[in-house]
Amino acid sequence: MTLQQEIVGNAMQMAVVNLHPGQTVYCEAGKFLFKTTNVTMETRLSGPSGNGGQSQGGGGGMGGMLRQAMGTAMQVGQRMLAGESLAFQYFTSQGGEGTVGFAGVLPGEMRALELNGTRAWFAEKDAFVAAESTVEFGIAFSGGRTGMSGGEGFILEKFTGHGTVIIAGAGNFIDLNPADFGGRIEVDTGCVVAFEEGIQYGVQRVGGLNRQGLMNAVFGGEGLSLATLEGNGRVILQSLTIESLANALKKAQGGDKQGPTGGLFSTHAG
Repeated sequence: MTLQQEIVGNAMQMAVVNLHPGQTVYCEAGKFLFKTTNVTMETRLSGPSGNGGQSQGGGGGMGGMLRQAMGTAMQVGQRMLAGESLAFQYFTSQGGEGTVGFAGVLPGEMRALELNGTRAWFAEKDAFVAAESTVEFGIAFSGGRTGMSGGEGFILEKFTGHGTVIIAGAGNFIDLNPADFGGRIEVDTGCVVAFEEGIQYGVQRVGGLNRQGLMNAVFGGEGLSLATLEGNGRVILQSLTIESLANALKKAQGGDKQGPTGGLFSTHAG
């Protein structure tokens, strides 16, 4: 069944989820706000199996237990590599309807995405807030060498299955489709929140290694890379990047960490 949820608030939104009896929702550790007393909370290292939260034993006996343990270890290893939380918190309503509240970690918007099993969704690290137990959470890799050199966008969250997944970002959201802009858009790497499967995501250098390219990198504040999004599908961008927020806070504390020349020579020392 579809997750009944309402996103409330303005500058710092939160999601209030109403659970039917026996319905389960899970979140990344640290995104939980409140719950009613009839909602149980359980912390697990394993992610949802996509079958309503029931564990897939993979066969009985020691062999099944070993395969399950190895699967959990691989999930934890992927999340550790991606810098994600190692555990999930699961909430199940018992003996009637229950309510749970979740939020992101930065001032900004939240969005509920509906998965129907035909298209996956990809999101930047830390965008995930909560989802139905019928939605599977995974880690995807995109961008190759350019993704690693760009510093962002190489490791992505991936959501598959059926049901509702709630994501969060910084600032305000805008929804775009590259097909409405000639099939391709280029954005600051930190502005990408999420996109549908079918969108090709990459990272490219800003201009060539010439005078104008170096001017863009040194004085434009973007560094050496931009994200590219191509294809026909939904893309969600955010108006505030974590880097710009961090630089603004550092500047307010007594020093412009951005430096006089912008992105390439920015200093990030605390």
